[in-house]
Formats: sequence, structure tokens, C-alpha cells
Amino acid sequence: MQEYFIELSKYFINIAMILYTLVSFYAFRYSKEYQRRGVCLVQNILMFLVQVLIFVNLILVSKDVRYLYYFGFTMIFLFSTVTLVSMIYEDINRFLLNNMCMLLGVGLCIVSRLSFDKAIRQYIIILVSLILSLFVPFIMERAHFLKKLTWVYAVFGASLLLAVMILGEVTHDSRISFTVGGVTFQPSEFVKILFVFFLAGVLWEKATLGRVILTAVVAGVHVLVLVASKDLGSAVIFFAAYVFMVFVSSRNYWYLLVGAAGGSAAAFIAYKLFPHVRTRVLAWQDPWSYIDNQGYQITQSLFAVGSGSWFGMGLFEGNPTVIPYVDKDFIFSSICEELGVIFGICLILICVSSFLMMMQITARIYDHFYQMIVFGIAVIYIFQIFLTVGGGIKFIPLTGVTLPFISYGGSSVMSTMLMFFIVQGIYIRLQQHEAPRKTVRKIRKEQE
Repeated sequence: MQEYFIELSKYFINIAMILYTLVSFYAFRYSKEYQRRGVCLVQNILMFLVQVLIFVNLILVSKDVRYLYYFGFTMIFLFSTVTLVSMIYEDINRFLLNNMCMLLGVGLCIVSRLSFDKAIRQYIIILVSLILSLFVPFIMERAHFLKKLTWVYAVFGASLLLAVMILGEVTHDSRISFTVGGVTFQPSEFVKILFVFFLAGVLWEKATLGRVILTAVVAGVHVLVLVASKDLGSAVIFFAAYVFMVFVSSRNYWYLLVGAAGGSAAAFIAYKLFPHVRTRVLAWQDPWSYIDNQGYQITQSLFAVGSGSWFGMGLFEGNPTVIPYVDKDFIFSSICEELGVIFGICLILICVSSFLMMMQITARIYDHFYQMIVFGIAVIYIFQIFLTVGGGIKFIPLTGVTLPFISYGGSSVMSTMLMFFIVQGIYIRLQQHEAPRKTVRKIRKEQE
């Protein structure tokens, strides 16, 4: 009987994931928060169903009692997050909150399958990240000086990146992290947020040519420092955020063309200057000819995705740990191998739905400064997903960035959670500012 359940659970997990994805896109039929409450409730039910099915499968297959305790703590965390955050902030966007919890839950499940010790550390980091993030909407609602700190964001962010380039630890030929008190963190993950605030601070009034050139110089400093540190994935994300934020602020398509040309030229120069860039391009072009060396990671990733097929091999039935750094750079491949390509596609679509919700929020914001912040965060979020998934399936050269909320890594999950709660804080401001406008419009209609 147990064997039948384990085999059938693959299909049940994928069906529940498909339903969650469909419900997520169905929610866009409604523009108001109160109209989406029923849809968000269905999201919650399906989210917990996916977690239960995955963890029951893990427990039955591994016969490791530790997964039972971990399952309990994970369910407590998700239930507490969904309920308590909504109680603390009544005007919160429950759609984004549910998607965040869904992705976090999947991440905890997969990381625990790959390494139980890392899963425990990831759980603690997520818990600390949530506690810190809970203060963000409160601060966003009351801090009226954020527009005045434009150059503080730029100087502090660039200084952090310079400090890492000079004093940071060397990890796989790149200087990307610090270790303080036994805790390792990657500053570039948090500088992304400061960078978005800086661009919003400069461009929110008017994107004149002078302001665009000024931001280009500051953005160039950030990108060059990251390139010198060999953190090319972050450099690409910073560059994309700059180009799209300038375009949205100016509505000038020439900036997109100039950005595309400049990015292409920079990529060509990086290819000529840095051996590790040439190695990654070589592995992308023809990994099969270098399967024992440069192409080993990507070929193993492709084997994992292909062997998983539509519904996956089943948890603990695949061999994702043969992929180097699978819990960070190639976690999407491990998901496709054991949970199926359908599950992986649904995961991407859930991320896309979060991006679309941020875009919907952006369109409703009257204050251009906060509008730019939400847009910048949305671009960084979706571009990072594109780089991670695209690199893992050989669509683009590997960049070495993590999959937000899912990959193992404290800095990544904390910075992404902070970004989501910044969006939530701005959304709460929007809800509170729209209420008086609705009241005024109602009074005017009654007077007419």
C-alpha cells in the first residue's frame, strides 16, 4: 500500500501544483484586495496540500523520523506567516504573501532532501529574515525621508561592494562574501535594494539627460566593481535594473537600444578579458565535448531535467547531488528531476505571477518614487529567475545566481524577503491613500 501511495503521490503533487498555478492567474480577474479573498483562501489550501504531499513522500521514502519533525516546524512557520502577517497588516497583499510562502515551502522541502543539515540552517535564516522583514512595512509607512537619502544609498552600496572586492573571501575564484562571527553573507544581495532606491531617488522627478548620465556613472561603478570581483551574475542584474528603470522613467526607447548595445559590448569585452567567462561560454556552446571538465555541471543538469520527465522520478529516486553546487545554482534541475518538469514549469509561472502582481501594483501607485522602487524590485526579481533557470537548462551561459526563496543561501532568501516586504509596505500605503480618495469621490457623487 505504501508503495502505491509513493508512486501516486508524484501525480497528486503535480496536480495540486497545477491547480495552485491556475488559481494564481485566475486571481488577476479581480483588481481589489477584498475581491481576491476567496481565491487567496484556495491558494492557502492548495499550498498546504503540496507541502503535506511532499513531506509525507519524504518521510515514507527516507524512513527518517527527522523529516517528521521538520515537516511540523515548516507547517507551523507557514501557517504562522500566513495568519500573523495578515493580522498585523490588514491591508497586506495576500496574493504576494501566499506566493512567497509557497516558494519558501518548496525551497525548504527540496533543500531538506538534498542536505538535512543545510535545511535546518535555512529554516533558521528564513525565520530571522521574517522577523526582520515584519518591521519593513511599518518603516515604509512612517519614513518620509527616504527620498532625501539618494546619495547615501549610492555611497553605502558602492562602499560595501568595494570592501568585498578588497577584503572578501575568495569562493570559486570570486570575491563575493564576508564572514562575520561565523556567519557568511553576500553584500551584493542587499546592495541590489540600495541600488534600486538610489535610481528611484534620482529619476523619480524627471529623467533628464543629465540625470541619466549621472546614474550611468554610479551604475557603472557598481557594475565594474562586481565584474572585478568576478560576480558576473550580480553585475548583469544591476545593469538590467538600471536600463529598465531609466527606460520606464524616461519613456524613451532609445535608452533601451543604447542599453542593449552597451550590454552586448560589455559582454564581448568580458569574454575577451576574463578566462572564467570564456569557460562558461564554452560550456554553454558545447558542453558535451567537455563533459569531464568545463561542461560537467551543465551536462549533469540537463541529464537531471531530462530524466525527470513530466512527473519526476520521485523524491530520493533521482541523483541530483552529483551536480556540483546543486543546492544553490542548480536547484531547479533537482526539482525537475524528482518532482517533474510540470512542477518546475508551475514554479516558474508562480514566480511570473508574482512579477505581474508587482507590475499591477506599480500601475496603481501615484507617487513616482515608490512606483520606481516597486518596478525596480520586480525587474531584479524576474531577471534573477531568468538567469538561474536559463543557466540551468542551457538557454543562456551559467551566471551562478540563486533561485529566489528556493535555493540554499541566507543572503539570497533574506534580501528577497526584504524586497517583497518593501513592496508590501508600499502596497499598504497605496491602500490607505486610496481609501480617502474613494470617500471623497463617493461624497461628490452624492452631492451631484
